[in-house]
Amino acid sequence: MTDQWNASRKKIHARTITISTYDHDGSRIVVEGFLRDDRYVDTRVITGEVFPSGTLHHMGIRLLVNCSTLVIEDLEMELISVPREVCRETMGFLAPVKGMTIARGFTSRIKKLVGGEKGCAHVVELLLAMAPAVLQGAATHRAHHPSTVDSGQAGMILKYLVNTCHVWREDGPFVARHKKLIEKKASEERPGGKIRQ
Repeated sequence: MTDQWNASRKKIHARTITISTYDHDGSRIVVEGFLRDDRYVDTRVITGEVFPSGTLHHMGIRLLVNCSTLVIEDLEMELISVPREVCRETMGFLAPVKGMTIARGFTSRIKKLVGGEKGCAHVVELLLAMAPAVLQGAATHRAHHPSTVDSGQAGMILKYLVNTCHVWREDGPFVARHKKLIEKKASEERPGGKIRQ
């Protein structure tokens, strides 16, 4: 690190997002996320309010996700610490998310459905951070229970991942290899089950 980054480094704020996935019942997972903002100095805002150092925001979300469909079957939200009691009026604003599928376009749908004045910006940010973790958790679940994977599920995951990064670019070798594996699996799942060479 150069001196420019080392000079008088007094920590004043930290945001921590932690996300964990748990096997629920063999076909579903629970994905649990927490967002926490800690301030290490007292702060005064434009309204004149003074917030002492400590935890400013601490909230959690739990999602029950079907691994076959990536549908959010149930969810709950927890406001552990908020700066103002009026923040608690947002409890329940995530209810419309129940039944949604985590797939391409999820971020824009969430922002439209529950973003802005409809709820809490920090909870929405946490939910959006959880979506990619749901995919990782579902992939881990499938890899742990490989017999539960069918070509449709694998294709859905591939569709979500294509063009999300350099490795998963549409015209890259990694996607091509996975498409071939999905086609092979689909062929094996059809009656007759053998691939013609």
